Amino acid sequence: MTSIAVQSTEFQNDNRQWLLSPHGTDPGTTPSITLDVSTFTQATHYPNGFIVSGIVIAQITATKKYGPADSTATDGRQTLTPSTVGILFAGRKIPNLLDLTKDVGSALLVHGFVDPAKLPIANAAAGGGFLTTAARDALRLIHFAS
Repeated sequence: MTSIAVQSTEFQNDNRQWLLSPHGTDPGTTPSITLDVSTFTQATHYPNGFIVSGIVIAQITATKKYGPADSTATDGRQTLTPSTVGILFAGRKIPNLLDLTKDVGSALLVHGFVDPAKLPIANAAAGGGFLTTAARDALRLIHFAS
């Protein structure tokens, strides 16, 4: 039998003020990735249950999943190369706040035009995810305008 029970779904619109143009966001230009939810910090990256777009993320060597770029990490996210770093293009809801082992898919911005002052994570935030000099150097196909 088909259920007609009332259901609710939470969602959040991405705030992409940091993106200066649609260049680099066409279909097929933002690679699909898997986010390792356990690498994100609730207070910094998802205070309301949604990982926000605009976080600088890097690949975890062993799993090829992504988490916030972090110079203090020891899983690969500390080593930023053009093939392992990008900016989270599409924010995502944490599937289960009580079980951070459930990963979620998203998209990665690898080239385009970005206003670094409007990225959501401030420099020196706990848990990483902000734009560092190393990230700027590795993100060669992103033009950072001031």
